[in-house]
Amino acid sequence: MRLSIITDSTCDLTADELKALDVEAVPLHVHFQGQTFKDWLEIDPARIIAGVAAGAGMPSTSQPSPAEFAAAYGRAAAAGADEVLVITISSGISGTYQSAVIAKEGVGLPVTVFDGQAASLGHGEMVRVASRLRAEGADLATITRALERIRDTNFVVFTVATMDYLQKNGRIGKASAFLGSLLNVKPLLTLDGGKVGPLSRARGIKKAQQEMVERFAAYVAAAKGPVVLNLIHVQDPPAAERLRAAIDEAGIGYSFGGYHEIGAVIASHVGPDTFGLYTHEAV
Repeated sequence: MRLSIITDSTCDLTADELKALDVEAVPLHVHFQGQTFKDWLEIDPARIIAGVAAGAGMPSTSQPSPAEFAAAYGRAAAAGADEVLVITISSGISGTYQSAVIAKEGVGLPVTVFDGQAASLGHGEMVRVASRLRAEGADLATITRALERIRDTNFVVFTVATMDYLQKNGRIGKASAFLGSLLNVKPLLTLDGGKVGPLSRARGIKKAQQEMVERFAAYVAAAKGPVVLNLIHVQDPPAAERLRAAIDEAGIGYSFGGYHEIGAVIASHVGPDTFGLYTHEAV
């Protein structure tokens, strides 16, 4: 059986890596300055951050249509696929999963849609593992079990420079947004049940970074085996690098997945100078 793997653009894997993995990413859309752009293909975070700073209105985003997923399934079939695995951003924060499910109708080959209940490198890591296991000859059931383990052990913690983006895009309550703007308080956020939720608040960037290190250390201590660490950011590579340096200084062991720029869709919701980490138990 020839398995095709499809994901969406919010996995935040680069075009080169997706090509190497033999995975297609269906792009989400960003609506900004009166135009609609395809995530990563036609717009990047830098344009959004600069535009909003210059006075442009907040961007909004939308999921791919079922027709866009159906077209990807058709390309997979034309390339000789017998079945398709789709790995999507959390259904709790995007309608992408639903579009992928609707698109299954009338495709003519079996399609399994997996809700990653994560975003960015959360489901990007799932894509990496699925591609690796496929290359090793694993069947779909084995791959799905591995994805479930990643989903069950996935943990993200991140902070944002301002809660305005999350508040105005409806991703977190107004009260939390207000508290996050007071007295240099940095909110620490996570995905809880596939939705953005608060973890705690720290006074200033350094304390926020230290709490991330402490939470990662606690995660590693409780893990059943080795863990994978990915560092994420929006237009702030030094913040991600400083976080890794602090983790290394603390002597915490991990397998490194890399530094990753968060794409335009997620950047539209979290804003500039966001940074944090994604981790999961290795499979």
